[in-house]
Amino acid sequence: MKQIIAFIKPHMLSNMTTALKNLPGLTGMSISEVGGFGRGRARNAAARISQDLVNYYTPRVRIEIFCRDESTEEIVSNIEKTAHTGLRGDGKIYVTNVETGVRISTGDRSEGAV
Repeated sequence: MKQIIAFIKPHMLSNMTTALKNLPGLTGMSISEVGGFGRGRARNAAARISQDLVNYYTPRVRIEIFCRDESTEEIVSNIEKTAHTGLRGDGKIYVTNVETGVRISTGDRSEGAV
């Protein structure tokens, strides 16, 4: 079982969701609005108190997907293709192994919980 975490530009979310929703291996996803910075490390930010830096964070959407191993590459490829604009800061995708998961309603474990 894998966890896919993707950070994308907010305006790409609708297209990405449309592209992913019909994939047979996608059982669901969670979306969060987040902010941060990448390699630029808030270069244009003046030397200020750290609370003031919140104005320099770039808005992003964080997508979390838990899926079976065999679905991982198709989901990642879909996100990569759909979120790509060709501009700097398109985002990142991370894939991690998940040791176990539990579906609270049924008690199903591991891939049965997906």
